[in-house]
Amino acid sequence: MKRHMTYVTISKRLETIARYCPQGARVADIGSDHALLASYLLLSGIASHVIAGEVNEGPYQAALKQIHTLQLQDRASVRKGDGLAVLTPGEVDVVCIAGMGGQLIASILEAGVDKLDGVKRLILQPNVGEETVRRWFLERGWELIAETILEEDGIVYEILVAERGNVELPYENKDRTKVELLRIGPFLWEQKQPALVQKWLHEREKWAKVLVQLSRSEKPEAAARIQEITAEVEWIDEVIACLRTDRL
Repeated sequence: MKRHMTYVTISKRLETIARYCPQGARVADIGSDHALLASYLLLSGIASHVIAGEVNEGPYQAALKQIHTLQLQDRASVRKGDGLAVLTPGEVDVVCIAGMGGQLIASILEAGVDKLDGVKRLILQPNVGEETVRRWFLERGWELIAETILEEDGIVYEILVAERGNVELPYENKDRTKVELLRIGPFLWEQKQPALVQKWLHEREKWAKVLVQLSRSEKPEAAARIQEITAEVEWIDEVIACLRTDRL
């Protein structure tokens, strides 16, 4: 019974991901970052079993050590392999992939799409390229059911949760086009969290810097690019204005 006295401290980001894991689920954490989330899910009694997947030797050894130190070997499996290759179909109910680019997350899911048989929920936290993940959901029959945005240590994170279902549902009857909502996030748009404003302010700043550089360029294609980016900045300004107005 000593096990319940053991704790593992995790970030607010990982804690938020954990909250989306259904009670008693068998969970795979792909790219497990020292098996921290996996350990937390077991120690807090959320998951019944976890699989921590790592592609590189160093992180794989670190995850093994973590599981061994916490004496969780009977309910955890640490495996070395690329993406979903560490799984067999029907082995888990939930797949978590956090802390990678959206493009990489989508390609991991695509490459291992046959391993998703029996998986009921995907919990994904892309560092960038959230739109790519939302588009993958649409194309592959996964309905976005929840989104969260949070700020931790000056970095803004988005967490996307999906289950098989009506892929169009989150984008219907909204005051923004589907194309816009794929970028912003349909649930995030409804929630209008301060972190969402922060994200788009940061995005605006990035484009503003590019504009300054382009304005110094004498290349003929610079003018067309300036026009494109100016339109982008105007769109972002309008999004930010709406987010702020609706929160007042």
